[in-house]
Amino acid sequence: MKSAPVIAIDGPSASGKGTVASRVAARLGFHYLESGALYRLVALAGGDRPEQTAAGLDVEFRDQKVFLNKQDVTDSLRSEAIGVRASEIAGLAAVRAALLGRQRAFRQRPGLVADGRDMGTVVFPDAALKVFLTASAAARAQRRYKQLIDKGNHANLAALSRDLEERDQRDAAREVAPLKPAADAASVDSSDLTVDEVVDRVLKMYRERM
Repeated sequence: MKSAPVIAIDGPSASGKGTVASRVAARLGFHYLESGALYRLVALAGGDRPEQTAAGLDVEFRDQKVFLNKQDVTDSLRSEAIGVRASEIAGLAAVRAALLGRQRAFRQRPGLVADGRDMGTVVFPDAALKVFLTASAAARAQRRYKQLIDKGNHANLAALSRDLEERDQRDAAREVAPLKPAADAASVDSSDLTVDEVVDRVLKMYRERM
């Protein structure tokens, strides 16, 4: 739906874009798309033909949860192994092509907040507001570590830091839809900001533009 406004929030892993995007969507009463979850879902589903898996996904985002074939798979998607595999799958042009239309279908009134790595550059190049959310590698590793520990999972901070740096390099270097800010994106460094501060900043920018 072309007339529905879009706020595109891109950034590297653990930059906080998912939390920020979901809260911005809730504040505005907009729909929410966590695009990275789609690639994680393809990784979780497995199979030798990820592009076919991508084309047939039955996915729903509801109440900060992700449902695949009506089943809540939110926790399963957050494992580091699935994240690494998803980053690999995201480099496949056939998978990205299969998911492009599915992502754009989330654009419905009254509006959409979409987070990912190419929301502002590829999926919604005409977004009303494009934000590139960053944070230092140390801050992002610490956040991911806390998330895992809080959920009762084992985590190694040094290993997480290495994984994030490798994922950043892979995402930025891939030929198809590399991780980079859109030319007209507003950059926000969340290293020393609370989630609420980032949310307020995004909402302020959106209201100023609208």
